[in-house]
Amino acid sequence: MAICSLTRILSAFVFVGAISLAACDDTKPATSATSGTDHDHDHDHDHDHDHDHAGDGTHHDGGTAIALGTSTIGTFSAVATRDEGTLAAGKDAAIDVTVTAPAGVTAKVAGVRFWIGTEDGKGSVKAKAEVEDPKEPTRWHAHAEIPSPIPSGSMLWVEIENDKGETVKGSFSLKM
Repeated sequence: MAICSLTRILSAFVFVGAISLAACDDTKPATSATSGTDHDHDHDHDHDHDHDHAGDGTHHDGGTAIALGTSTIGTFSAVATRDEGTLAAGKDAAIDVTVTAPAGVTAKVAGVRFWIGTEDGKGSVKAKAEVEDPKEPTRWHAHAEIPSPIPSGSMLWVEIENDKGETVKGSFSLKM
């Protein structure tokens, strides 16, 4: 009889615990500032923008991608674009960066992060980029938050992590 009561009590605790876990939201709140790599926060952003996935400079909604240039970042070549429009403090900018390695380089891209601001990242939030289209595995996309206020001399910063855990970074003019 005592074992049966104990079993019922334990079953009730397991049931209540399962309900509690199902209702739990363990997402972390976004913050508006980091101090570079010491406190980088990766954010996923839901968006309704149509981006230039055809690579022809036009967006499906009739907008145009603004070319930010090509840069060598470590051993990688990076080509960056941002969505057309004014960059406003406190908003975000849709960024695409195509990252390729030259022939003979064995390191592969493991992750890409973007931020707008200064090289040290103070007052900026790093956005973790993702490959949106598996047909374009070298094109990384994210929405980078624009700091408020926008620091003087702000650039788009791109940090590339290779499959060995090494990181390199480079920058692009935002063409504001």
